[in-house]
Amino acid sequence: MYAKLETRTFLAMLVGVSLAFVLLMKPFFGPIFWAIAIALIFHPFQVFLVRRLGDRPNVNALITLTVCMLIVVIPVLVLVTSLVAEGLGIYQQIQDGQIKPGEYIDQVNQSFPAIQSSLAQFDISFGEIRDRVVSLFVGGSQFLAKQALGVGQNTFQFFLGLALMVYLAFFLLRDGNKLVDLLIRALPLGDERERLLFAKFAEVTRATVKGNLLIAIIQGALGGIIFWLLGIGGALLWGVVMAIFSLLPAVGAALVWVPAAIYLAAVGDVTQALVLTAFGVVVIGLADNLLRPILVGRDTKLPDYIVLLSTLGGIAMFGINGFVMGPLVAALFMAFWGIFIREFSEEPQATLNNDEDVG
Repeated sequence: MYAKLETRTFLAMLVGVSLAFVLLMKPFFGPIFWAIAIALIFHPFQVFLVRRLGDRPNVNALITLTVCMLIVVIPVLVLVTSLVAEGLGIYQQIQDGQIKPGEYIDQVNQSFPAIQSSLAQFDISFGEIRDRVVSLFVGGSQFLAKQALGVGQNTFQFFLGLALMVYLAFFLLRDGNKLVDLLIRALPLGDERERLLFAKFAEVTRATVKGNLLIAIIQGALGGIIFWLLGIGGALLWGVVMAIFSLLPAVGAALVWVPAAIYLAAVGDVTQALVLTAFGVVVIGLADNLLRPILVGRDTKLPDYIVLLSTLGGIAMFGINGFVMGPLVAALFMAFWGIFIREFSEEPQATLNNDEDVG
């Protein structure tokens, strides 16, 4: 009896200390998560180095991390800096009256009066939509301006998070296999289940980060290039915005280039509007339709609608990290239920079959 009390007390304290540790790490959730993602994504490269250079953990981890910094971290930092700078410039132009989003929408309404009459049939006010779009546009540029100011004011915190991510990634690359084995020994779920869940976690993280980011980069680059060729201002900014929207399956970059094409047609640039529409449907859309099932859907084994809903829910709950966390939670949810159905539904079925055989 006393031994059971000791065990229960120990387990209760173990849970309490674990929860306290999670709360302690909460401010560093972003760097920790992306360090884990880097270790998972670049693990195959780490294995390649082990085969070529031998088992030299520190050297292999350092080489892998250097490659990651050169091809991922530094380009992303440069791109984000350029995005914030352009967003700040557009916000300043809006404040100075050089850019007037409301007038652009009014121009579309004047050129295509059928839009307003079509909306009226569904009791939708064009003026209300206009005000919301203008508010969204101004709010977005204001958000970028605040981010630029925030980065300047919190430079130390930003670089602290970046340094922490790189530091953790090094040790996860070096000791990742040992940590996984330790977790498998510690968790009371059964080794087979734990290996399955860890494999699913790694699979979904790799597929979501690699797939979504690669698709976002391709679509954003294609969108920015066509905007630049057509002489549309802020091509870099809109390219990055398209890259961000392309993280959402089914809708994606069309949320940017479709309104741009409509506006070009409204102001009389019909040729440019047709070129942008054709490029958006054939090139940008094709990149999404061809690459996403290959890079994301096939590896995650998730239906498109689950990917879309979990991505939107993840972004709403976890912010920008949610485009990975959402599908990851959904994949683990399906993995847990798959294990439950496979293991706990077989027993009753087997019992039923035995009863039938006896009868």
